[in-house]
Amino acid sequence: MKRLWHVTALLFVVVALAAGCGSRGASQVTLKVGSKDFTEEFILGEMYALLLEDAGFKVERKFNLGGTPVAHAALTNGDIDLYPEYTSTGLLTVLKQQPVGDPQAVLGAIRKSYKEQFKLEWLEPALFNNTQALATTRDVSEKYGITTYSDLAAKAGELRLGGPAEFAEREDGVKGLQKAYGGFQFKEFRQLGTGSLRYEALKNGQVDVVVAFGTDGQISGLGLVLLKDDKSFYPVYQAAPVVRADALERSPKIAEALNRLAPLLTDEIMAGLNWQVDGPDKKEFAAVAKAFLQEKGLVKR
Repeated sequence: MKRLWHVTALLFVVVALAAGCGSRGASQVTLKVGSKDFTEEFILGEMYALLLEDAGFKVERKFNLGGTPVAHAALTNGDIDLYPEYTSTGLLTVLKQQPVGDPQAVLGAIRKSYKEQFKLEWLEPALFNNTQALATTRDVSEKYGITTYSDLAAKAGELRLGGPAEFAEREDGVKGLQKAYGGFQFKEFRQLGTGSLRYEALKNGQVDVVVAFGTDGQISGLGLVLLKDDKSFYPVYQAAPVVRADALERSPKIAEALNRLAPLLTDEIMAGLNWQVDGPDKKEFAAVAKAFLQEKGLVKR
């Protein structure tokens, strides 16, 4: 009888411990979410953090780390567990491979190499494409009849381009565009630093075309024309969570929580979210991220 009591008591303890582990689950794990150093990364990083908290994880935010090399090093060193990265940035900047036109081929290549070289996993990429781009005003577009890169190549001699200093010499800048399209001999090239300065110069008529990125908030916010890369010179840059494999092994719910976001983020949606932060309203990125997730029913109100 005494032996039976001991067995029963032991079973009760085991069941209680198992139940406790099951009920706590993700709440026992703290995940460190990082980001690079610009608006879109802040918004995405905050969305990832909120989704993980809603799934029961504890989250430590480590945003504004710096550029790609700094964020990637933080991830591989274990200083963070995940951050938003862009598919072709992974391929070109981290892996030092040649650009690939097919988005699925890019994803397959980076998933394989990141896992083998760094023990990192790419989750599902968002729909939007934050690729390098060229933008102009509606007035300039209509006056010169430019809606595509081919149009711009032919009319460049009449126009002034604004962008970062290196754009004039880089292979993914003017030199590469000249090889792909011909033309692209601008009347003037003005060196302009950050995105806000470029858009101010465009708005004020100091330049006619600016170097941009596909989901810059200013494009929709200022009613600009994003020129069509009709020969697909630039590769696709889709954002996705890059996660340490050991974190995913311990907590598979990470992927379940974050992959729900990917199909909701289109070019228009992401640009609009960026504009809420960078535009005249100057909203806090955390508030913008939370409001969007609440609107879509992805986190509790």
